[in-house]
Amino acid sequence: MTGTPSGQLFRTVTGTDLVLVRTFRAPIEDVWASVTEPDRTARWFGRWEGDAGPGRTIRLQMAFEEGTPWTELRIESCEAPRHLAVSATDESGGWRIELVLTETAGTTELRFTHHLDSEVHVGEIGPGWEYYLDLLVAAGTDAVAGTDALMAAGTATPRVDFGDYYPAMKPYFEELRTRRT
Repeated sequence: MTGTPSGQLFRTVTGTDLVLVRTFRAPIEDVWASVTEPDRTARWFGRWEGDAGPGRTIRLQMAFEEGTPWTELRIESCEAPRHLAVSATDESGGWRIELVLTETAGTTELRFTHHLDSEVHVGEIGPGWEYYLDLLVAAGTDAVAGTDALMAAGTATPRVDFGDYYPAMKPYFEELRTRRT
């Protein structure tokens, strides 16, 4: 689906932010639903369950990872339809993610930020987020509509192939570590 990585690294007072932006020809409420409603997140990331709300923890199944593992995700902030911040901890360490949505004339921009504890693994992390955000874009198109049931049954695959992202995008993200922003 894509061949050009778009992520950028920004140094902050507390570390480094990996930022990726996607634009949707859709109202902000529709994009917000795609990143917060379990039936919509299942299309591009995974389904989740639990009692969602700021300060609460939900369970998320990563549908496009090997073994479709479940992970716990803490909702740090949720200000519909503009801001969502979540965190998780796994064997790789801590994950702090923010989504900021803005709408202008029916077009919504999604600014995705992964607050990195370290830049060491950005060569793997960056392509992964490019892949997932392109899955989100693909999930919002009519061409993919109706595939949810097929994907749930394991008889369809997403139009976005991780093999197109990794390892091809790894050098781009590793080079970002040497740039100063």
